[in-house]
Amino acid sequence: MRKKRFVLCSLLLLLAVGTWAKGNDWLSLFNESNLNGWIQKNGEASYWVEDGVIMGKTVAGSPNSFLCTENEYDDFELRFEVKLFDNELNSGVQIRSTTKAPEGDEAFGRVNGPQVEIEASGAKGAEAGYLYGEACGGWMTPEELRIPHKNFDDGQWNKYRIVAKGPRIQTWVNGKLISDLVDEEKFKSHPSGFIGLQVHGVGDRGPYQVGWRNIRLKVLD
Repeated sequence: MRKKRFVLCSLLLLLAVGTWAKGNDWLSLFNESNLNGWIQKNGEASYWVEDGVIMGKTVAGSPNSFLCTENEYDDFELRFEVKLFDNELNSGVQIRSTTKAPEGDEAFGRVNGPQVEIEASGAKGAEAGYLYGEACGGWMTPEELRIPHKNFDDGQWNKYRIVAKGPRIQTWVNGKLISDLVDEEKFKSHPSGFIGLQVHGVGDRGPYQVGWRNIRLKVLD
């Protein structure tokens, strides 16, 4: 009887550990081979896969373009690496984002929601890692907190970490905490949504390129 109880308890423990492990698994949002699981919304920028990297390239005259996950997420930790191949290009990653109702022959409406800024540091530093409300109010990070910094390494791969838990969004660039923001109003309007890789419109300049790799997400309880 004791042996049976021991076996039963062991099985229950293994099941419990397995459930816990599954709930804390990292999800790879990019298979490094193709763009399965992603869909482009807005803009005419080009997106493709090259050597395990999602590449994005500007097109003259195009508005902002977004390559978006088909799945939506609410509370999560997101990690990825990004490189600006041209420092003139401003970019970003959308989180908890949605689209407005399409107009005319548009396939999708305007992408809107919180965006984590991707910007080259340049000589004086810049705003990489701060939060912007794309098509929904502009800067989320207050002006007095948007202190230019040089944690983004120009011309190199940069590691981003984003933790979104309820109304609190924290961002890191190359291990340095950049923003720790609580925005109740934005959480009310954008509690969940897709992840989107932005290629910013550049008017008649360019073409410029940006790349993302090692895109992983962990759903938080």
